[in-house]
Amino acid sequence: MRGSVLHDHFAAAALARIGEDLTHLKVGRDMTIAIAMRAYLLDRWTEAFLGRHPDATVLHLGCGLDSRVFRLDPQPPVRWIDVDFPDVIALRRRLYPCRDNYAMIAASITEAAWLCRCPADAPAMIVAEGVLPYLGRDQVPLLLRRLVGHLPFGEIAFDAYSRLMIWLLNVNPAIRAAGADLHWALDDPAELTRLVPGLTLVEDRSRWSGVKAARMSPPLQVALQMLEATPMLPPMGRLLLYRF
Repeated sequence: MRGSVLHDHFAAAALARIGEDLTHLKVGRDMTIAIAMRAYLLDRWTEAFLGRHPDATVLHLGCGLDSRVFRLDPQPPVRWIDVDFPDVIALRRRLYPCRDNYAMIAASITEAAWLCRCPADAPAMIVAEGVLPYLGRDQVPLLLRRLVGHLPFGEIAFDAYSRLMIWLLNVNPAIRAAGADLHWALDDPAELTRLVPGLTLVEDRSRWSGVKAARMSPPLQVALQMLEATPMLPPMGRLLLYRF
């Protein structure tokens, strides 16, 4: 995997085992790079939290087939819990090996009952990548309030998009090919600190660095440069890290 951002051997092996042609999803090179860059930063935030709290619990919400737990390879006493729909968890059990201090919960993250199965005796790192925008407008604050109310303290990292970007993503060929719809938008990260008592914004990443942008196609590089040169334009996409 020369030039790979994540060096994700586990994901490559899982894709090979599935053995399906996924070209119909129409995920182009730029989107692939953007997703990998997003995952890379979320990995680094998670590693940093575990470095400060080696006894933490990690909750990976809407994990899909992401191999983050294997990429980061956390060591005991870290506990890692992946949460997703029952059919996704069933497929994960077929594709990925068991490991110590690792559990999977088959449930919708919008339900309340699954959280009772998560230990509340340690600091928690919560990662929700590529999932919250698919929830309803009121479901995201409700989910965050449940998490903050159940867990002692920790951090939560996720991606969020402006209303304009949600509209653009909903007409994106890859999103349409997947039959998905995005709903929840966030124009101002401070909005969540008002809706969810106890949340404090720690970091807001909304700009591409030159090194990251260099991996993109020339047309997208030009578009990113134009956005950088127009700071008054509100960011269309963000990676956010909150503390609670």
